[in-house]
Amino acid sequence: MHLKPGLVFFAFLGTLFAVFPVLAQTPADDLETLKKSAPRIFIACGSCDMEYIKNEISFVNYVRDRKEADVHVLVTTQTTASGGTEYTLTFIGQNGFTGIDDSFRYFSKQDDTEDDIRKGLTRTLKQGLAAYVARTPIASRLQVRYQPDSEPAGLRDRWDHWLFNIGAEGYFNGEESNSDNSFGFNFTANRITENWKLRLGLSTSFNRDSFSYEGEEIKSTQESYSASGLLVKSLGPHWSAGFAMDADSSTFGNIGFRLIPAPAVEYNLFPYAESSRRQLRFLYRLQFENVRYRETTIYDKARDNLWGESLSVTLDLKEKWGSITSSISGSHYFHDLKLNNLSLYAYVQLNLVKGLNAYVFSGGSRVHDQLALVKGNASLDEILLQRRQLATSYSYYAIIGLSYTFGSAFTNVVNPRFGRLGGNDNGGVSINIH
Repeated sequence: MHLKPGLVFFAFLGTLFAVFPVLAQTPADDLETLKKSAPRIFIACGSCDMEYIKNEISFVNYVRDRKEADVHVLVTTQTTASGGTEYTLTFIGQNGFTGIDDSFRYFSKQDDTEDDIRKGLTRTLKQGLAAYVARTPIASRLQVRYQPDSEPAGLRDRWDHWLFNIGAEGYFNGEESNSDNSFGFNFTANRITENWKLRLGLSTSFNRDSFSYEGEEIKSTQESYSASGLLVKSLGPHWSAGFAMDADSSTFGNIGFRLIPAPAVEYNLFPYAESSRRQLRFLYRLQFENVRYRETTIYDKARDNLWGESLSVTLDLKEKWGSITSSISGSHYFHDLKLNNLSLYAYVQLNLVKGLNAYVFSGGSRVHDQLALVKGNASLDEILLQRRQLATSYSYYAIIGLSYTFGSAFTNVVNPRFGRLGGNDNGGVSINIH
């Protein structure tokens, strides 16, 4: 963060005070002249209510291209231990504000409404903009207001950081010749602090399809059950160690019961405190599998005791030019190194030039570790209804997108009439190619 001495006072006030316009007491022409001198702001936030922000913060100019902006505001998020969200607002000065950078955080609770969240984000955005607005003539039209904290401090957490969630759902769909019904249940219990993370989970699912064809009724069912536990200890700003325990059962995967204890260690090249903006994590895991199969496998096995290891590398970056989320992982069994798996996942979103954006969402796997495949050929019903895992040496998927927007650089005007009917609200034309 680089703030000149004269701005430190305003930056500090920004964390405590809300900035808002004074009621008009000068001619409208003077106000318009001042407004033209206000900082130009670009906000990179996919979940923000921009119409609300523009209505509440009218003392800056909004632009839709980051290169036109005096201040680039990058909003990144992380889920908190209590189920809420941590919003990190990074303010990056450009043009006349180059070198004046700062960051603020806003925390929402799990039970906050959308209105609560947008009000909190807007208040934090005002605090961050204070140091920039103070350097422009429109600062003469602003006032500072202090609001004492009305909530009692030092409240004791009677749940001691524990957070529980229980969910159940049912899906029913059908017509005269077929029906599709499914049920699911899940339970999680988490306790997360700065030094420890404990996660427990349980889930089940049941699906049943029924078809009528030429007087014959065909029924198909699929069941799965899983339980998991994870305990992680923080070992400083870059290292952590943990132990995982997983158990599952699946008719599709030919798993009667499988238990997998696995110690693991992780190193993050960047400090964990910067995880909302950037991460480069290396995770090594050593695991043992005790598994009982539902049917005899292609290796003539009814049970197995297997040792293996895996290594994954994950990169997560969010910058002005776009974002990258990518992961590559490899695993193998010790008794036969030919039984291995290599997987790659990537999401890249780039701001190429003014108004032109591109993204790629893709992944694939090289598969040579299908030890649970059922011996014998699958029936046509099992293949068509996807009720049995089939042999394969690879899998892949890819999505490519391109968008170009041009037109007015300014987006200050808010007009909510007829909602979003008729296209985008960016004040320009958007061309999308998929």
